[in-house]
Amino acid sequence: MGVTCIGVSDMFNFVAKHKRLLQFLLVLFIVPPFAFWGIQSYEGSVTTNRVAEVDGQAISEQEFGEQLKQQQDRMRALLGANFNAAMFDTPEMRARILDSMIAQRLLLKQAVRGNLAITDEQLREVIASTPAFQEGNRFARARYEETLRREGYTPAMFEASLRRDLILQQYTSAMADSGIASKTASKQIAASRAEQRDVSEYMISAATFASKVKIEPQAVQAHYDANRSQFLVPEQIRVEYVVFSSEAMQAFESIGEDEIKSWYESHIDQYQEKEQRQASHILISVKAAASDAEKAKAREKAQSLLEQVRKSPASLGELAKKHSDDPGSASKGGDLGTFSRGMMVKAFEEAAFRLKAGEVSGLVESEFGFHIIRVTGIKPAEGRSLEQVRAEIERELKKQRASRKFAEAAEAFSNLAYEQPDSLKPVAEKYKLAVQTSGWVTRKSAPVQVLNNPRMLAALFTDEAIENRRNTEAMEVSPGTLVSARVVEHRPAASRPIEDVRGDIVRQLTQKEAAALAHKQGSARLEELRKGNARAVQFGPAKTVSRDDPKGVSSESLAAIFRADRAKLPAYAGVGLPNGYLVLRIGKVTDVDIGEAQLKNLQVELGRAAGTQEFQAFLAGLRANAKVEINKALLEKKANP
Repeated sequence: MGVTCIGVSDMFNFVAKHKRLLQFLLVLFIVPPFAFWGIQSYEGSVTTNRVAEVDGQAISEQEFGEQLKQQQDRMRALLGANFNAAMFDTPEMRARILDSMIAQRLLLKQAVRGNLAITDEQLREVIASTPAFQEGNRFARARYEETLRREGYTPAMFEASLRRDLILQQYTSAMADSGIASKTASKQIAASRAEQRDVSEYMISAATFASKVKIEPQAVQAHYDANRSQFLVPEQIRVEYVVFSSEAMQAFESIGEDEIKSWYESHIDQYQEKEQRQASHILISVKAAASDAEKAKAREKAQSLLEQVRKSPASLGELAKKHSDDPGSASKGGDLGTFSRGMMVKAFEEAAFRLKAGEVSGLVESEFGFHIIRVTGIKPAEGRSLEQVRAEIERELKKQRASRKFAEAAEAFSNLAYEQPDSLKPVAEKYKLAVQTSGWVTRKSAPVQVLNNPRMLAALFTDEAIENRRNTEAMEVSPGTLVSARVVEHRPAASRPIEDVRGDIVRQLTQKEAAALAHKQGSARLEELRKGNARAVQFGPAKTVSRDDPKGVSSESLAAIFRADRAKLPAYAGVGLPNGYLVLRIGKVTDVDIGEAQLKNLQVELGRAAGTQEFQAFLAGLRANAKVEINKALLEKKANP
């Protein structure tokens, strides 16, 4: 199978770093995949299970299933508790994801034809600037390789995919940036968006009509019969499950005293706080290309200031404000704050760490010029003893050992859960795990966090899991945590009896009828106003709104306000709402001058929109000219999570 790095890209905040590509690909479908496949996959996989072929190049069922899973993971991360795995369980959604994969293949092919390339240096720059690969704000090769290894990638695989991502970014950015919007059109749109209207409101609430509504029993029955799907109790299951995690394994680890001591001695720098100094200075700068005469003049000035400071050390602050050439510290009286060894240039550091608190140095020459240094405070080096950090070291060693053992045992755990699918007891006994039982689980959510995972929920609601009560495969529901589960009880979806929902139906119908009465009265009042009866309604205070600044006015009301004829003021409008009827009075219209900067920003925005449209048209053309074959049977088949 080819390499798909969308999951890795998410984790590395790749989307945040390359927003431009995402902005234009977002218009294609849902949230399209942000990466391409390995070169082997792109040039054709050897497989009989092809979901599609694009100009003879296959998109395998395995690739498609992986893409579907990654889309689920992405949307779950974005939506959290609002995520619904069922939305990915429809033929329509699978078709949209496949369309995005096809579009990507076609775009990449065009980019390659255009000889677009990313140099090794550019690739290194992107990787080195990725926070997930850094330690102390610097690229760490070991961390890079370990991060990729955890996700199942080699550096070569990841770098090949990343290179193609960047090539595609170049290609799409060049196309999408070609959109142009005229200044005249931009000015008209800007004026429309900035136009202000003073509006007053009068609300006729549906609640005032509720007492006048009577719902007959036959109406309740008719509503129930016509809307039975609204009153379904969803399909539910209860499950047994076991959780196998590196964190739980830590409890079974025992760390010896010799190991703790050895770790402490080999990592002693972690437990030592370096000596710190606080100092102020005066800098008389000397340019790198300064002549001997210029350098002598600077030295003479510095020497004169040094003599003044030696007579009165406390005067250094005022002298620094007047004479120091260090812009960062001069305004603060030369104060450099605290620093430890390794933070200052060598000559400055050596001088500062020789001085006692309150002492003043002689002239110190560095590549910046001549310094006069006064140490104002010393914080001695401090170290934490072995006893102070024993518990911390023990936790770290347990974590490391458990992580290593977990990685070794995870495959065996998964195999055992699969090989003995009729019970979780064998795997629980071998790994000393508790078999736990959940509450009722639906296709959308579970009351237990480790089960509330889209892949796990999808697996539990397969026919095999429900009918045969087999263990699910062991799934990594979070880093370092595997879960296997099996269904122990099943409740099919069923309609709630009408008596259980009668009250809800009566309230729904009452609200609907009351809203209809409010709309009728509102329409009548609006007609009176339009005929000239200004006293038909007592409006509230006016407020000024615009399309750019609606002041909390709903989109429906805002549309009605700006549809009103500005040539006939006051103008009136009405908006029917679920909770009543809103009557609007537009009393004043004000045109607002548009600044050049604002107009320019809008012109850029409209140009990008035009570029996006052109980009979509280009994609449509590529698709029309390509030979695309889709295996509808595989596409509409439920993907295995």
